[in-house]
Amino acid sequence: MTCDNEVPVGVGRRRFLTFLVAAPVLTVAVPGTAEAVIPTLPQPAEIMDLGEILILAGTPTAGALAVLSVGEDGVVTLELPRAEVGQGITTATAMLVAEELDLPLAQVRVVLADARPELLMNQLTGGSNTIRSVYGPVRQAAAAARARLLAAASKQHGVAVSRLSTRDGGVILPDGRFIAYGLLTSAAAQLTGVFAAQPKPASEHRLVGTPQSRIDARAMVTGQFKYTLDLDVPGALPTVVRRPPTINGTVKSVDSAAAKTMPGVIAIGVVPTGVAVVAETFGQAMAARDALKVTWNPGTIDSLSDKEIRDKLRAAALPFVVPPLLTQHVDAEFDFAFVSHAPLETNSAIADVRDDRAEIWAGLKSPIVARQTIAAAVGLPESAVTVHVMQGGGSFGRRLFFDAALEAAQISKALRRPVKLMWSRTDDLRHGRARAASHHKLRATFGLGNVLTFEHRVASVETDFRHGLGEILTATAASLPVGGNLSFAQTVFLTTCKVPYNFGVVTSLLNEVPLRMHTGSWRSVYSANTRGAEEILVDQLAKKMGKDPVAFRREHLKTAAQRAVLDKVATAGNWGRTMPKGFAQGFGFHDEYQSCTACLVEIDARDPRNPRVVKAVIAVDVGRPINPRGLEAQMLGGLTDAISTTLRAGLHIEKGLPLEGSYSHFHYARQKDTPPDVQIFVMPATGEPGGAGELGVPAAVGAIANAYARATGVVPRSFPIIFPVDFEPFPR
Repeated sequence: MTCDNEVPVGVGRRRFLTFLVAAPVLTVAVPGTAEAVIPTLPQPAEIMDLGEILILAGTPTAGALAVLSVGEDGVVTLELPRAEVGQGITTATAMLVAEELDLPLAQVRVVLADARPELLMNQLTGGSNTIRSVYGPVRQAAAAARARLLAAASKQHGVAVSRLSTRDGGVILPDGRFIAYGLLTSAAAQLTGVFAAQPKPASEHRLVGTPQSRIDARAMVTGQFKYTLDLDVPGALPTVVRRPPTINGTVKSVDSAAAKTMPGVIAIGVVPTGVAVVAETFGQAMAARDALKVTWNPGTIDSLSDKEIRDKLRAAALPFVVPPLLTQHVDAEFDFAFVSHAPLETNSAIADVRDDRAEIWAGLKSPIVARQTIAAAVGLPESAVTVHVMQGGGSFGRRLFFDAALEAAQISKALRRPVKLMWSRTDDLRHGRARAASHHKLRATFGLGNVLTFEHRVASVETDFRHGLGEILTATAASLPVGGNLSFAQTVFLTTCKVPYNFGVVTSLLNEVPLRMHTGSWRSVYSANTRGAEEILVDQLAKKMGKDPVAFRREHLKTAAQRAVLDKVATAGNWGRTMPKGFAQGFGFHDEYQSCTACLVEIDARDPRNPRVVKAVIAVDVGRPINPRGLEAQMLGGLTDAISTTLRAGLHIEKGLPLEGSYSHFHYARQKDTPPDVQIFVMPATGEPGGAGELGVPAAVGAIANAYARATGVVPRSFPIIFPVDFEPFPR
């Protein structure tokens, strides 16, 4: 066999391993002992990741991204065209502004911008992309404001700009006098011309890179913070919807006579998603909703339950390329259930649709597409629709979709009145979006002490990308070095999921099964399951090759930065320490969005049906952390998501509907499930910021599963691990 590359593993009497990198086919020439890992060619996500695609798509409008104003009271306001849903971006961007303007953090306000269609593809919050995409524009806008304020002070006092400095929210004159910014705003606004302004070099940062508490924390814990349903929009009354008993069912007939006579009921009407009820209070609206007599048309997956969906996925998994004929190998298969986003704030929106205009309020991560879709649905030009972005009480990908905003607009139009729409928890779990179920097949071959091939085949229920990401990928495909002719899903998969190890020839393929369900991007999208499964196989591969799993990872990681993160966790977590029977350590590693993390957990699985993570040690390298405290919170949130979905949280599908309808059935981690001992280490700053929002889940999934396997002797193959099928479901 001819080969494109030959890699020597020794000299003189030592033997050689020959392998082909142009295609996933290899030949082992002669048995022997390897002394070096086989390098893996760059994967698509290493050439250009999804975050870089989003930055590229937003480049034409990046100059207009950040809108900054300085008030006469000295308060600086940043209008941020992204959605804050708990990830801490308002605090991080406020820190950037305060840093560049030499301003106390308390004097910065960050407000969320309305839908700004002129930004085209630059207002989508996703892909761990916010800080990566706004880091430059926000700093540049703040630096420009500082330059203009200095110029105003220079003109007023006849002093060269070079002799001025800034500190504590004001300009310092050569004689030491302090001129507050608020006293200069009027003069600065009247200046014309362009003022040269360069953001500070990182070496001069005094605030950025230091731990800061959230700027909105006090308002949140004291109940002063206003979410969508806290708004008092004139005329907007409580509204709920009676929904079908299966996904995508529609109204066949409705008898609302009894409901209309109930106290407080204002209006009832049929809409595409069910029957809407408006009343004076939410309690009255829900009582009337339950009194409706509705017959329903079937939904789109009424014939499907978990088994049928799982069978479809297993049949859809693409075949491996490399047959394990001449080499040793490890094979594994894994199943992951559907998972609800289940944010604490359920879907909600306020809509006021008139004959000539519409106004919408909701937590939205893709407000431009929401505005376009709502305008079309209510028959108005886009220019007549105003969409206000509210802060969301959690998202995890859920608020990329604008179901509630669209539904509220349709109800408002049909009933000809403003509405304040709230989904119940049952609505959210059963008719909201969910992470798609998936099946994973993996095969690794090895010989001469080396991993020769690493193949992963993912079959997933189709993930819906109609929230705007698909449009972005389509528009930028021509300029992409990867994924240009692939589907949205395949492009997202290839530009987010990558194996961080030198494992010879690596191939990863996704095949999606189109089922008409409500799926969406759940935190880490494909990476949580894909990389979680891979980290389980890495442990099994190390065991088969007679190596310690952490040392094995270290040997095969590609970069010094990755190894530094691994070493930090292994040392701080005392990897390999002796533990009592039923307890064990597990390890996982993940690299994505120009960032990487390692996670070590300790699990108590003395009762295999009631495991608990008791300790976690995490290290994270995001290049340049803006707010280390916020980054720690992100990693802790990722760990909690991983504990939930690896051990207990999932959705059972039975005859077209999730059985789970409340938090009592959807077992997201409670306080008792969280480890009492968590250590998180943020690595020293280098370079530009990487992504962090989705980084923390995959490594933790692998670590928890590996710990469970070591503690019980049983490698989990189906997730969540504790997922009973004989529980009493929430009433339909």
